[in-house]
Amino acid sequence: MMMRNFLSCILILFQFSVMAQTSDEGFIKQVVTSAYIDGLQNGGSTEAIRKGFHPTFTMLRFVDNDVKPYPIEEWIAAIEKRKSENAAPAPKAEGKFITVDITGTAATVKLDLYREGKKTFTDYLVLYKFTEGWRIVSKTYYRHP
Repeated sequence: MMMRNFLSCILILFQFSVMAQTSDEGFIKQVVTSAYIDGLQNGGSTEAIRKGFHPTFTMLRFVDNDVKPYPIEEWIAAIEKRKSENAAPAPKAEGKFITVDITGTAATVKLDLYREGKKTFTDYLVLYKFTEGWRIVSKTYYRHP
């Protein structure tokens, strides 16, 4: 009887752990979709971008065998400039989540971006879970030829 109760408790704890992981995964996908895909990639709401990205976010670009940082505020400024110049928008980006890996308050997302059906980028996003929720703190990527 005691063993059965012990196993029942273990099963309940496991279920709660799976439920927490699943809900965190949903929140992470929501943040990445609204702030990154709809926001940065598709010229969406600056408010949504700032809500989903931590102010210290930096994209790490691999250029000429060196790493060049690109802070979030520079990226937002470039988007706002294109909007003010009425530049033709890029074709709509669509994201496909490849993996979401969560350990406690840290997570990584591997995401493929497509434009007009062609894979253009594979992104690696790093997130932390802050008091206010999950936020993107860093990105590296590979640009497909």
